[in-house]
Amino acid sequence: MELHIVCIPGDGIGPEIVAEAKKVLEKVAEKYGHKLDMKDVLMGGASIDAYGVPLTDETVAAAKAADAVLMGSIGGDPNTSPWYQLPPDRRPEAGLLGIRKALNLFANLRPAYLYPELAAACPLKEEISRAGFDMLIMRELTGGLYFGERRTVTENGVRRAVDTLTYDENEIRRIAVKGFEIARKRRGKVSSVDKANVLDSSRLWRAVVNEVAKDYPDVKLEHVLVDNCAMQLVKDPAQFDVILTENMFGDILSDEASMVTGSIGMLSSASLNDTKFGLYEPSHGSAPDIAGKDAANPIATVLSAAMMLRYSFDLDAEADAVEEAVRQVLKDGYRTGDIMSKGCTLVGCRQMGDLLAERI
Repeated sequence: MELHIVCIPGDGIGPEIVAEAKKVLEKVAEKYGHKLDMKDVLMGGASIDAYGVPLTDETVAAAKAADAVLMGSIGGDPNTSPWYQLPPDRRPEAGLLGIRKALNLFANLRPAYLYPELAAACPLKEEISRAGFDMLIMRELTGGLYFGERRTVTENGVRRAVDTLTYDENEIRRIAVKGFEIARKRRGKVSSVDKANVLDSSRLWRAVVNEVAKDYPDVKLEHVLVDNCAMQLVKDPAQFDVILTENMFGDILSDEASMVTGSIGMLSSASLNDTKFGLYEPSHGSAPDIAGKDAANPIATVLSAAMMLRYSFDLDAEADAVEEAVRQVLKDGYRTGDIMSKGCTLVGCRQMGDLLAERI
């Protein structure tokens, strides 16, 4: 199989972690008989430095021509980088918003998995962390409160701000279909999160999700109010498989889920459109303070590449091999600085990539 992948190394530690993910993908291709076509393009601060804008038409065109995009990290230190002296629409993160829109990436997937070897880093009680958890938060990415009409006005000397939360049934249906499809690849359960006891948008959300569920009788559906879901994530995270929710709720819940894993450096993510195409990236930032020091943890990017193999190419065996390589490296006691614990062996970004590739 030919895999046409555009890589966006990005800023900060981005080029380092993408290089290690590419190393692992090359080993996968060698072992399983695939042909890799990987092309690097610029976005974010690196694009500003080269072209004066965070996202060029050429980068968008290259991404659209590929089967998938693998990205590192975007942005720098807002307190020191000259990129943040520019208008908001010219800053690095504007490139990320722009490419999501250009590629119609409406479904954001963020897995949260607690590796047994990292259970000590989990902030939850030992009896909870000992049970482990493996969930995936499916967040609608292009609608809702963040994209609704907004305004700030002054009336009779009083300032008033308005943000509008809107969804139509088509926006809800397409993310729900993605959620049920991915649940079929996992453990067959969808927890749809809303605030249907208060919000009209949530009542529509629940109604449409129920309609979609009829096409997936093999998938169990439950509805969970968002405040209860937030509590359950710290009380019993093992109960969840796929959490399906709208934009703002998903933003908050996915950050909560990331913290109970113990390290954001382990968390992958994917953003999908209505085809097999996706953009895959780690959930963490660009960490400019450690850029170029061979100190970054590439595992989240490597796991993002595994998601790419699974969801854009339907190469489940290859994705399993990458995920198993991560588990084996952790079992063997190798750690980057962010997940280091007593009795383990400290390694740098490049050596971690080598160790992962060796175990494919």
